[in-house]
Amino acid sequence: MTALAVTGRIFKGRPLASLGLAWLCLVVLAAVFAPLIVPYDPLEIDPVVRLTPPGAEHLFGTDHFGRDTFSRSIYGARMAIVIGIGSVFVALVAGGLTGMLSAYFTRLGNVLMRVVDVLMAFPALLLALVLMTLLERSVVNTVLVIGIVYATTTARILFGMTLKLKGEVFVDAATCSGAGNASILFRHILPNLVSPLLVQASFIFAFAQLQAAALDFLGLGLPPEVPSWGNMLSESRIYVTRASWLLLFPGALIILSVFSMNLVGDALRDSIDPRFKNDIKGV
Repeated sequence: MTALAVTGRIFKGRPLASLGLAWLCLVVLAAVFAPLIVPYDPLEIDPVVRLTPPGAEHLFGTDHFGRDTFSRSIYGARMAIVIGIGSVFVALVAGGLTGMLSAYFTRLGNVLMRVVDVLMAFPALLLALVLMTLLERSVVNTVLVIGIVYATTTARILFGMTLKLKGEVFVDAATCSGAGNASILFRHILPNLVSPLLVQASFIFAFAQLQAAALDFLGLGLPPEVPSWGNMLSESRIYVTRASWLLLFPGALIILSVFSMNLVGDALRDSIDPRFKNDIKGV
C-alpha cells in the first residue's frame, strides 16, 4: 500500500484532521522555499517604515525595527520545523532507549525509572527553564532541552509497553532460539513499538512548539537575532497597544500549527488503536 493510500485511509471522514494536515504541509513548504517566498530580507532593518500596519507592501506589517513581519514569519516556520523534528528525535531516542532498557533489564530499570520519576515531578516548562539556564542560547541547546523534557514521558510510555511485550510468546520463542538481548530488543520488540512511537512523535512535535515559544518569550530560548515565532512575540509584547499585528500573526501561526498537529496526532492514534475510533466523530 502506497503512502498516499495509507494517508487517505487515516484521514478519510475526518475533515478537521485533513485541514490540519494541509496546514502542516503548507508550513513545511513555506519553510523549504522560504528564500523564494519572502519579499524582503527578514533581518533587514528599515527605520523609515517601522511599525507600518499590514498592507499591500507589507502583508503582515513591520516591527519596531522596520523588519518585514511576513518575511520573518516565513523564516520562523523553518525554526518551527527544525525544533519540532529535532526535539522529536532527541525525545524518541533518549526516552525510547531508557524505557526499553528499563523494562527489559529490571535492575537497571529500578534506577533509570526513578530518575525519570524525579524529572517528571517538575512541570515541563520549569524543567526546560532550569536546563536552559545551565546552557547558552542556541538552536542546538533549545532542541536538546525540549527533547530531554519530553523524553521522560516517552520513557514512561515505552517502559509500560515493553514490559507487556517482554512477556509475549514471540519473545519467549526468540529467547529459546538463542537470540541475544540486543536482537530481542531491536528486532522483535522495537518493531511492535513503531506505531505508538509515531503517535507520540506527533504530540511531542506539537508541544515542542509551545515550549520553544515559551522559552523565547522568557528570553531563554533561541538567540534574539534568529527569526522565530516565539522571538517575534517576545520582541513585540511592549507594542501590543500600538501595533497589535505584531502579536496577532506569530501567535496565530503557533496556535494553528499546534492545533493542526494535535488533530493529526489524534487521527494517527485512532487509526492505530481501534478503542479510540468514533470517540470524536467528524474530527
